[in-house]
Amino acid sequence: MNEEIPARQIRAVHTETTIRVYQAYSPAIADAALEAGTFVPPFKRERMTWIKPSFLWMAYRCGWAAKPGQERVLALDITREGFAWALDHAALSHYDPDVHPDQETWRRQVKAGPVRVQWDPERSIRLGPLKHRSLQMGLSGEAVDHYVDKWITAVTDVTSTMRDIGALVAANRIDEAEALLPPERPYAG
Repeated sequence: MNEEIPARQIRAVHTETTIRVYQAYSPAIADAALEAGTFVPPFKRERMTWIKPSFLWMAYRCGWAAKPGQERVLALDITREGFAWALDHAALSHYDPDVHPDQETWRRQVKAGPVRVQWDPERSIRLGPLKHRSLQMGLSGEAVDHYVDKWITAVTDVTSTMRDIGALVAANRIDEAEALLPPERPYAG
């Protein structure tokens, strides 16, 4: 059964109370976050931090945990309430005439909002672009503070899984690689 996937749909690992997002960092930031159960220095709250519900989009972004500064991949379970707050306080990262009445309105929304969202092509197991899109969310200002201080309920190092899947894909063992993927499903909010 090949069901049509909507052009824009949040797909993630989620429960009744949490949704999982991914981020890739240097070992220093990842180790500190794992020890503290949230982000602490050397993580910088002043910078925008991008979270991704899609494991394969994260794999594409970090090159299966091989890119410098992105050698460690963390799965972060955050509260559904926090994720909803972020969506409610988000502005699109680009002007869209189907959403915004004019560019000035869009600029005001971006300047005022602590969250940016963008929809990038979802990725296949071989990291090629797919027709449907995957959400990325950039948090800044008060959104980062909420994320770090209130929303994160668990921090898990998934670097070895990321690298194992990448190695299986490189060896063309696609069925085995796909069997290791996290069970992402549509997220209704």
